[in-house]
Amino acid sequence: MPSLAQYFEANRYKAKWHIGDRVTGKWNQIPFVGSVGNDTLINESEGPRVSVHLDLPITHKNQTHTIIFVHPKNLKEFR
Repeated sequence: MPSLAQYFEANRYKAKWHIGDRVTGKWNQIPFVGSVGNDTLINESEGPRVSVHLDLPITHKNQTHTIIFVHPKNLKEFR
């Protein structure tokens, strides 16, 4: 019988980004640059998401955002 550690290693989401990684991408068609806060899987229906702490705030639909949540595949390493 496999241990819980072996089960989670074989079957659960593995983070692609680490805290502090510099990333860039587009969120609602708005380009951004920021640092990764967390890469996690909240639930299976939504899929994984990455919190990004933005270098500059983004205003979208009359709200200002300093932290956004993005799908990991929509991020690129910032160089």
